[in-house]
Amino acid sequence: MRIALINENSQAAKNAMIEASLKKVVEPMGHTVINYGMYSAEDACQLTYVKCGLLASLLLTCGAADYVVTGCGTGEGAMLACNSFPGVICGHLVDPSDGYMFAQINDGNCVSLPFAKGFGWGAELNLEMLFQQLFGFGHGNGYPADRVVPEQRNKKILDGVKAITYRPLIDILHDIDQEFLKETISGEHFAEYFYPACQDEQIAAYLKQL
Repeated sequence: MRIALINENSQAAKNAMIEASLKKVVEPMGHTVINYGMYSAEDACQLTYVKCGLLASLLLTCGAADYVVTGCGTGEGAMLACNSFPGVICGHLVDPSDGYMFAQINDGNCVSLPFAKGFGWGAELNLEMLFQQLFGFGHGNGYPADRVVPEQRNKKILDGVKAITYRPLIDILHDIDQEFLKETISGEHFAEYFYPACQDEQIAAYLKQL
């Protein structure tokens, strides 16, 4: 699985630590981490949490990533932004049990974490344990055991609802503020990572002409 890491500007200084914690846990499982930044608070490309939502949607919709790990100070803004765009089911996770239950019950493809609130001594240990629970036991298996069938049924219902309540991403890209869009895809390594993996030629062509 290709796991994309995205950091917004207020917490960009923690990018290297978050990437190291994520890689430590998921690379032995056979997953790959692609770091889309921000890499430091001084990056030319300044990602807000709303831009993180758009970028997550681009990566997931186009198949450039299978999963997105993002966040902000509290994790709430990035979660709301991610769920505002199509192709994203984002959960707000604080502790390891959140990671396990989101994976097994909600079976989403994106998580938003608080990288400031409650992020003190031992924060990297909490991250590692959370990532272990999130990625280490499969997805969509249900929890607890007596709720497996209704939970899996509800997830299919949610997928169906989202398919009819969200506009196609290409239409959104045409209508959204074009400077906002250009800023979102101006990251140092965006073109290098995104275009070779993008499976939507229409979206790729539109972004390139910007």
